[in-house]
Amino acid sequence: MSAKPSSRTTVTVPVALSQFDSLPASAYVQVQTVAGLVGVSRATIWRMVQRGQLPHPKKLSDRATRWNVGELRAALVK
Repeated sequence: MSAKPSSRTTVTVPVALSQFDSLPASAYVQVQTVAGLVGVSRATIWRMVQRGQLPHPKKLSDRATRWNVGELRAALVK
């Protein structure tokens, strides 16, 4: 008898998402963390920003765009 390959996949949850409630309001998180919080794709996050449903992220450098945790919490409570 041969063992069947497992159909389980490993899902990696970003640390910032798993610890979002304990992050200070001054912290910043990446788009994948925001997508995990809201439960939508990264593309939908950008559409929500354009519609004014989420705050605009901050451009911290050429390659780093992040959302402020305090602003996100305020937007998600609405």
